[in-house]
Amino acid sequence: MPQLNPSPWFAIFMFSWLVFLIIVVPKVLNHTFPNEPATQSAQTPKTESWAWPW
Repeated sequence: MPQLNPSPWFAIFMFSWLVFLIIVVPKVLNHTFPNEPATQSAQTPKTESWAWPW
């Protein structure tokens, strides 16, 4: 049975992880987002109760 021979499958497995770690990961990490997140202020907004007209 060829499934029990690990030599070609292990080489394919290692080569695919090598490609993933060397090529794909740096491309994903270099991606820049168009909108950088802004820090929120520590002050809470002042809320007032709504005076109903009736």
